[in-house]
Amino acid sequence: MNGKSYRAARKQGYRSGLEVKLAEYLKEQGVLATYESMKIEWEDLAYRTYTPDFVLPNGIIIESKGLFTSEDRRKHQLIKKQHPSLDIRFVFSNSRSKLRKGSKSTYASWCDTKGFLYYDRIVPLPWLKEKGKAIGLKLISFPYDKIVRK
Repeated sequence: MNGKSYRAARKQGYRSGLEVKLAEYLKEQGVLATYESMKIEWEDLAYRTYTPDFVLPNGIIIESKGLFTSEDRRKHQLIKKQHPSLDIRFVFSNSRSKLRKGSKSTYASWCDTKGFLYYDRIVPLPWLKEKGKAIGLKLISFPYDKIVRK
């Protein structure tokens, strides 16, 4: 993202042009999605929190990605393992982008392999109409009962 589009997105309270477009699209569809309204704790040698981009009223969590780094992929695999009941889905600028230069694997193939749903540029209508249960929490804690204490 160039500096001009980043500044324009920041003026509207978002971090990228894709987030701005998704927010506008969701509003046009009459969906009252919340933006960065939740934190999800996860563990990676230390406790961390992840703030999803959008949470739909049906509980689906939307993460928008232009660039999908190896760090992002690793984080989402750990979050999925630690919070299997969460429904996290991706909206990419282009799911056909390669994971890295010279790679045959794409963002889409990674999602297919790891069991994540994804779409390009918008949240598809079927996702908006899916039945689900709202997540009324501001913080989803790390499942501490999985920690083995000595």
